[in-house]
This record gives sequence, C-alpha cells and structure tokens, in this order.
Amino acid sequence: MAIAGTEISEPLVKRTVKPELLAPAGDRTCLIAAVENGADAVYFGLQRHNARARATNFDGADLPDVMNQLHRRGVRGYVTLNTLVFPRELSDLEETIRHLVEAGVDAVIVQDLGLVRLIRALTPDLEIHASTQMSITSTEGVRLARELGCSRVILARELSLAEIARIGRNSELPLEVFVHGALCVAYSGQCLTSEALGGRSANRGECAQACRMPYEIVCDGELQNLDDVRYLLSPQDLAAFDLIPELIDLGVASLKIEGRLKAPEYVANITQHYRRAIDAAWAGQPIEFTARDVREMELSFSRGFSHGFLDGNNHKVLVRGDHAKKRGIFLGRVTEVAGAGIRLDLTAPVKPGDGLVFDAEQGDEVPEQGGRVYEVLRVTRERGRRPAPEPAGLSAGPAELRFGQHDLDPRKIRPGQRVWKTDDPELTRRLRKSFEGPERRKVELDIAVRAVVGEPLRLEGRTETGREARCESTAPLDRAERQEATAVSLQEQLDRLGGSIYQLRAVTATIEGGPMVPKSLLNALRRDLVAKLDEEASRTAPRSLAAEPVLPVLRSHVTSVALDPALSTAAPSLSVLCRDTAQVEAAVAAGIKTIYVDYQDIKRYKEAVAVARRESVALFIATPRIQKPAEANLFRYLEKQGADGLLVRNAGGLYFCTERGIPFVADFSLNASNELTVELLKARGALRVTASYDLCFEQLEDLMAAVPSPWLEIVIHQQIPMFHMEHCVFCAVLSPGTDKTNCGRPCDDHDVKLRDRVGKEHPLKADVGCRNTLFNAVPQSAAEYLPRLLAKRSRHLRIEFLDDSPEAVGRTIALYANAIAGRSDARSLWRELKATSRYGVTRGSLSIL
Repeated sequence: MAIAGTEISEPLVKRTVKPELLAPAGDRTCLIAAVENGADAVYFGLQRHNARARATNFDGADLPDVMNQLHRRGVRGYVTLNTLVFPRELSDLEETIRHLVEAGVDAVIVQDLGLVRLIRALTPDLEIHASTQMSITSTEGVRLARELGCSRVILARELSLAEIARIGRNSELPLEVFVHGALCVAYSGQCLTSEALGGRSANRGECAQACRMPYEIVCDGELQNLDDVRYLLSPQDLAAFDLIPELIDLGVASLKIEGRLKAPEYVANITQHYRRAIDAAWAGQPIEFTARDVREMELSFSRGFSHGFLDGNNHKVLVRGDHAKKRGIFLGRVTEVAGAGIRLDLTAPVKPGDGLVFDAEQGDEVPEQGGRVYEVLRVTRERGRRPAPEPAGLSAGPAELRFGQHDLDPRKIRPGQRVWKTDDPELTRRLRKSFEGPERRKVELDIAVRAVVGEPLRLEGRTETGREARCESTAPLDRAERQEATAVSLQEQLDRLGGSIYQLRAVTATIEGGPMVPKSLLNALRRDLVAKLDEEASRTAPRSLAAEPVLPVLRSHVTSVALDPALSTAAPSLSVLCRDTAQVEAAVAAGIKTIYVDYQDIKRYKEAVAVARRESVALFIATPRIQKPAEANLFRYLEKQGADGLLVRNAGGLYFCTERGIPFVADFSLNASNELTVELLKARGALRVTASYDLCFEQLEDLMAAVPSPWLEIVIHQQIPMFHMEHCVFCAVLSPGTDKTNCGRPCDDHDVKLRDRVGKEHPLKADVGCRNTLFNAVPQSAAEYLPRLLAKRSRHLRIEFLDDSPEAVGRTIALYANAIAGRSDARSLWRELKATSRYGVTRGSLSIL
C-alpha cells in the first residue's frame, strides 16, 4: 500500500520581500568571493561542530573581524553548528554561543534539538535557523522548530514546489530552500551510512560519501546487467536558476547555494549567476541564461544538472548512474585516434589550455585519462587536406585535439569514449578577478547636505543597508564673495568616494544665503562621514546574554524529575521490532512482551494486532521516518489499527500522539544524543526515547549517566538503516515508470540487494511512502557491552529484525535473553551471533570513539 501524493492546486500569492541569496564559505577567500559577487548572506563553519568537517572553516578567534568585514558591506553572517551534540560537548558549546553573540554573528544554523534549547536559554536575541539536518518536511516540523525558538527553517531538499507551497501557507516561520549544488541521496540528518561502514558520522560532519561509490543490483538472487549504470545512489547536482520566479512567488525567504567544500571560483561563479537570476525575477523580467552561462556553471562543478526534487519525483532523472565525479561539459565521443591526435565531433567549445578527461568505460581495461589541450585543429571532410590549427578553439563540428607529450597516452584512447571539458583557465582567471584585489562591491549612499550661511556645514548619510551617520563643520559658513555653492558643485565633490566601499546614489541639498563651501572643508567632512559609517556598520546591536551558565539549570530539570521507584528497580526488559507477522509470532513464542512492527504493507498491521491481543503483548506500530504535507492521514490510519501505541520517527507523529493522548516511544530518527534532547522528547509525552545511533559506547554511557535509566531505550542488535531516500531505486532500474503512480511497485514482488565494491549485499526496502532504505548487510551487536549496560541499570533493550526467519528470530532472542538473565556471558553470545549470521556481526558505531 502506498500513499497517494496530493498536488497543490490553490493559487500562489506573490510575497513582498525579496529573497535573500545565501552563499557558502569554506574559508576566508570563499567568503570574499561570495560578498564580491552579490551574496546577501554567507554561511560558514567553525573548526568544530559543523557538518563540513573537511572544509578549512574559520578560527573562532577571527569572528569579530569576519563579521565586521561582512557588516560593512551589508552582508549577514551565519555560523553552522549543524551536527548532533554529545553530553560532554554541551559546556563547550555554551561558551561558543557566548562568543558568537559577542562577535555579532547574525544567526546560527542548528541541527540538535537540545542545542536549540541551550541557545534559547542563553539568549533570546540570536537567530536560530533550523538546519536541513533536522529533516523538516512538514508543517509539524516547522511548528516544532518555532516552538523551540527557531526564527527560520531550512527545508529538506526532497520537497517539491507544490509541497513547499503547502508548508509555506501553513507555517509562521520564514523558509529557506536550496537552489544549487550537490544533492545527498539520503535525507539529511537521516543518513547513517558513513557511521555504519566506517565510524564517520554524517551527523557529525564526517560524511564518507558512500553514495558516490559504485553498486550492483542483485534482484531475487540474480545480478542484473545495467550496462554502464553503476553509480545507483549518486544524484546529479541541483540547479534551479530557472525556477527562481516560482520560488519567489512561494514567498521563500532565502535561496541557498550548497558548497562549503568548493573552491572560491565556484562560489564566485554560482553566486553571480544566481544574483542575476534573482534580480531579474524580482524585477519581473525573464531569466535569460545563455548556453554559455550554463556551461560556465557546469565547469565550476557539475555531476550534471537537474531540478532535484523541486519538480516532484522522477526517479529516471535524479540519478544518471554512469558517473559520480565532477565532469563539467560534455564535448562528445572519440571518433578516431589519428597518430598524436584524438578526433571527435564537438558539441561544446574547446580551446588550447582547456582541461579534458576521457571516461573509462565499464568493463574496459582502459584507464581514465586527462590532460590539457595543446592544440585544436579543424577537421574537414576533404581527402588529402591536413587539419588546420584553430588558436581560438572550436565550438562545434569535427575537430582533432592534441595534447602535451606526457599528458596522456593516445594508444589507450578508444573510439566511443566520452570526452568532458573539466577546466577552463580563461574562466578561472576571470572569476578570480571578481574577488582578488581591492574591494569592488559598493554600498549605495544617499547624502543630505545643509549649507546655510551662518550655520555649520552639515552632512547626513544613509546607506542602502540602513546605516546612518552625520557630521558638521566646527565653524559656520560665510557668504561667498565670488563662487557660491550649488547642488551640482556639492554633488561633484561628494561623489569622490574612491577608495571607500561607498557609491553615491543621490544628494539632496539645502542651500541658503549664497554660502561659500571650500572644497577642502567638504572633502574633510566627506572623509569623516565615511569613517563614521564604517564605524556604525561594525557596531552590533546590544543583545541579552545570561550572566551565569545556563547548562546547570537545564540539567537540573532532568535530575529533579521524581521517578516511580518501581521503574528504577524493575528488571531489564527486552523488546523486538519485527517486519512480518511470522516474526511477531516467533517473538511472542520466545516470551517477548513489547513488540514494535514496521511493515512495508501497512494493511497487514491488523494481523500483528490480532496476535498481540491474543497473547496479551504490547504492540507499537512504527511510523515512517519522513512525513510530507499530503501524508498526515497516515497517522489516523495507524491509530485505527488498534495497537497500544506508536513508535514515532518524525515531528508529525510526535504532535499526533501528543494531541490525541496516544502512547508513543520516540525512535532513533529523532536524533536524541544528549540529555537536553531526551528531556524535551520526554516532556512531549514519550514513554521512552531511543538513543541516537551516532553514540559510541562511551558517549552512550555519558547519556545514561545524565538521564534516568527508565527514559532510554537502547537498540542492541540490528542491521543499521543506512541510506533513507526519497529516491526509489526499484523504480529507477526495475520499472519502466518514473514515480509511484506508474512504477508497478516492483518493491512488492522482488527481493533486492545492492552489492558494494567488497561484495557485501545490502538489503533494499521500500516503505509505505515509497521511500527506500538501504540496510547494512552486517548486523550490529552490542553483545560485548551488555554487562556494562546492565551495570548502568539500563532497563529497556531492543532487538530489530529485518529478513530473519522465525527460527532465527527465536534463536537470537534466546541468546540475548540468556545473557541478560546471567545464564551466559557476552563472549559466548558474541561467538554464537557470529556463527548464526552469513556475514557475522560487527560492533558497529558503538565501538567507535
């Protein structure tokens, strides 16, 4: 059973606020490139606590200078604190927030719900932007962010224009939308792949980009022949420059460019093109991007351009599958290798000095090669005529390219290979000129002059960014004997603003009595006015900031909770999550009293409820991890099944249960990694909160020490859900259709696994919303940590099953039950588990510190 999508048919209302252009900055040079090319705001990270740990990032000590540099030019600066936070890091982050407030940072971009609470307790005056890492896909997600004190929401990149429209009409916070850059195949904040495979958490800024690796499809045990389609999870890049008018009409407050790992030339290039697009659309003019404009953007970085999900789901378009690296501009395919030259029919311009790469084809032993073009020759069809050199290059038609002697080996180039232009030195030089050298971007300035005989000469300036300053002469003006001041002479002298960041826009002059205004006096006042405007631009408005540390107060709310003694002394309980009714039956037979169910076919939940009622077992139905605007009816459907409660995985489920008094357990996808988040979810009504999968065991111990043990549920055995995707691989490669309306649902009929480079086969599943989850082939077990968990008085432990047979379910439950009861030790459990799994088991993220 799939949820039917609902397109939005209500008319769109154009808003009155021009959207902000928000550009990335991985370092100081990128920041300058963004400013000089028209960004309204820039976002950047510190060297800790940001989702791009591999970027150069900024030293916190230079923040006041950075913010002064931005504010002088009328540009806002946002700091990314968009990772999950562990208990030991909260104190450090409290000090970091104090420093950001004092440095004049305009806003922070935050993922962690507990950190949002900490910031709001510290100050009401620092803007908090809810990161796309919060996986906000619905009005309920925006509502939660607003209630916590956020001032803006950065929506998930998987939303269509219609879905953004619906959220915008029903939300009270400004919305930010990505319009350009790399797309993650998994929902941001819901990708556990790097954590599962290498202990490098994407929720901690250390994504290993496993989505860019090649995979093969194994369908019903048979390897599928997909020709050159190998990169099944690597999306094309987002490029929505032509959708800017629609986004403006939706009232989107901020249009965001991805790219904190990109070069300053990329930042300059993409920022200047989107600046032009926004200005044109706001003025009601068409966005006229030539083929050259698009090629230039592709050259800075491109895996191929698409609208991503903004047009809705088309699973045939999002992922090309034939490459995962930057490729730039497609030039054509090799037609012939002619001695030292390589011939092709050009589809785009190429000239001497350009960098090219020749694709390596799948199954071909010929390696990928690249080099710089030394010479471009025009090839004619006339026999006996030699190719003619073209120093300026060619844009189309038959051509022969020649390279430096040692750049590449023509003997290893074959007809049919694709050729890409990856670099254009001329473009790079032009882009660098836009941000190297003196400041070029000007701030427009209006000056009012009062020149009245007998009064001091007064200048009042106001910039387009709202900064104001005034200055006046120390002595009154005398009457002119020969040449009195005029509006023209005053404007001419005031317009000499070279060397400053200001550009004179208008002068209004009040002139009375025929005053004499010496040029030297006017120049001195002009310089004084500029200095005062600069000083005013660097001044930050006063902000409230708690005088004493607030973290101890927030933590006291947790420790002061009165617990039922029976809960604290209760014996450890073992629950399981099942994915079919045969597993439920096996779990019941093994003595399990709390069961979660997560079925692909939700019409079968009635079977599970019937078993639970018959056996007096508590049963909770899992919600999907993602809820989109048209899917709220799903919660009502799940409520009607008669279960004891829900296993809640998103903000929509949280509100549904809270407002209807439905018992619920908060699951891992709500990313509870510190005590402030756990306490928030408990206060919202959760019976228990599932600890984040990003915690290693030492961090988990810290969390267990920080909250009452009955509050936490810990998953001790599972195949970790790695990629959780809006993109449907079933539809993309196993169906002639394009989306869930015409795909024929191959997910219902086929067992599919994705085989990675080392031969591991990872199960692929689709949920009720047709979203795909790729599960790790290898189960993760906390078996060896059980004694320490029990010593810490952990009371709620969970096992999750995937494709396990009823016999395997019973055997696994018995192994853990015996260890928990002290009838066997963890070492024997570990050995037994390894013996019962095809790939064995792994310690997974719990062993990573």
